[in-house]
Amino acid sequence: MKDSTPVAIVTGSSRGLGAATVKMLAGRGYNVVINYSKSEEEACKVRKDCEALGAGTLLCRANIAEDVECRRMVDEAVKKWGRIDALVNNAATTKFNAHGNLDGLSGEDFLRIYGINVVGPYQMIRAVAPHMKKAGRGVVVNIASLAGVKAIGSSVAYCASKAALINMTVALARVLGPEIRVNAICPGFIQGEWLKAGMGVEKYNKLKEQLEEKLPLRMTSTPEIIAESIRYFIEDAVLVTGETLLLDGGHHLV
Repeated sequence: MKDSTPVAIVTGSSRGLGAATVKMLAGRGYNVVINYSKSEEEACKVRKDCEALGAGTLLCRANIAEDVECRRMVDEAVKKWGRIDALVNNAATTKFNAHGNLDGLSGEDFLRIYGINVVGPYQMIRAVAPHMKKAGRGVVVNIASLAGVKAIGSSVAYCASKAALINMTVALARVLGPEIRVNAICPGFIQGEWLKAGMGVEKYNKLKEQLEEKLPLRMTSTPEIIAESIRYFIEDAVLVTGETLLLDGGHHLV
């Protein structure tokens, strides 16, 4: 007999926003798939945290840029629990490069970033869609970025990839209903080690301070704040699909 507990897959959930999201869902009664590509030790810690919250877990190493690995991850979840109720496409990558440094990005950089940030979410949605359709319901939340709206951020390639993800959200929401809702969230500055490592501590602290002085809400986000909005799209927003929510403290207004 298959488990009746809802199941959520969160890609890139070994740390940061992904870890906060998968732990939030575990605490709300979901069985969860914890996905990682390299950070096995961190993923194991997240798994323990989720299990301490009472969740069933599946730890899955997979590079979402590879379709066969996306399908394997979904197949393993269905084999274990017989269902998939929610997919959070969180895994992403970038290359930190000043926008004016045109020689700083190669074609290979673009393809690598697009492979994970755009093709990966598409492949994950394609893999879960038949199971959600069969069940008669399902939710996809794509983690885009303010970079995809304002064309600011770590690199031009990253901005372009997140803009593509927003566009894809609308396209797939149009064709996957009525069973599947597809929405996107666009965080601005998210506090945490990933951004700190990419920018360097000094630049990170300076930008955080500047934003918290000039943004309309005088605050930047934490992974937990973003995770709560992901929960809203999964559990509460039953009449919403094809929407993009900016979670940036009003950064898009300045």
